[in-house]
Amino acid sequence: MKRSGFSNQGGSRTGGNGPSSPNSPRPPRDGGRPGASTPRGQGERPRAQEGRADGAPRADGRAEGRGEPRGGAKKPAAPKATPKPGMLYGQHPVVAAWTNPERRCKALLATPAGLELMTEAFAQAKAAGLARPEPTVVEREALDRLLPAGAVHQGLVLDAGALPELDIADVARACGETDMVVVLDQVTDPHNVGAILRSAAAFGAKAVIVQDRHAPEVTGVLAKTASGALEVVPLVRVTNLSRALTELRDGGFFCVGLAESGPKPLHALDFPGRVAVVMGSEGDGLRRLTMERCDALAHLPTQPPIGSLNVSNAAAVALYEVARRR
Repeated sequence: MKRSGFSNQGGSRTGGNGPSSPNSPRPPRDGGRPGASTPRGQGERPRAQEGRADGAPRADGRAEGRGEPRGGAKKPAAPKATPKPGMLYGQHPVVAAWTNPERRCKALLATPAGLELMTEAFAQAKAAGLARPEPTVVEREALDRLLPAGAVHQGLVLDAGALPELDIADVARACGETDMVVVLDQVTDPHNVGAILRSAAAFGAKAVIVQDRHAPEVTGVLAKTASGALEVVPLVRVTNLSRALTELRDGGFFCVGLAESGPKPLHALDFPGRVAVVMGSEGDGLRRLTMERCDALAHLPTQPPIGSLNVSNAAAVALYEVARRR
């Protein structure tokens, strides 16, 4: 699933405790003599050495009798580590990354059921001569511990290297005369960005462009929502969005911003040649400088009482409208 029209442009970006010793029962302070009473300080071992004949510390490094939950309660579980970027999970993201020549796959953890979902992907990667690691078979619980609570991993977790970084010049070179791209102005929710990537792939957009400091990291959550589209549509990060829009215009793109204040509905605009669909955040919409860099502003003709759509839904509608007129 190599990203269409783009070549590799260079470099990529990119615990638990073991079982503790069973607790020994604590001996009586008088050494076990029934009915005996020993004054404190006489014949009594220090608390840190209680319960061990040789006075050695416990296997977990704590003093015996200190910090243990009462009534045999289990110790609280350690908090989960935040998954690092490149840790992909779920059938579609993992299959797409595994068969993408631009991805470096470091390790694949899979349950037996997850391996069955990879059968075709294994064959495709082998036929393409891609270097891939041997999968490691694990229990489902091991994958649950690696990922955020509730993550639907379907028995697959892939540790993968970052995709090659692209810039606006790469996008302009790869696009044809009637191609389109998406530009996101401060859309920070990874679920929204992932859903927009999926719509971009479905309607033939060649890239999704975001401002680096106002966009989410490429994590498993984003890739899962994108459902494999991350391997097909490049997510291009830029430092200055206004400058990026200027470069797109210089490259022949007609930049249309979606805003409720747009004077015309989107379907009333003419789209000459290349098109960049510019979307703002749900709360603030497009920023002033972003709107000033657009060639036109338009709105989606929604009906009362619903005045606007979720940004990912609005992007899908806008991309469909542009795509149907190509």
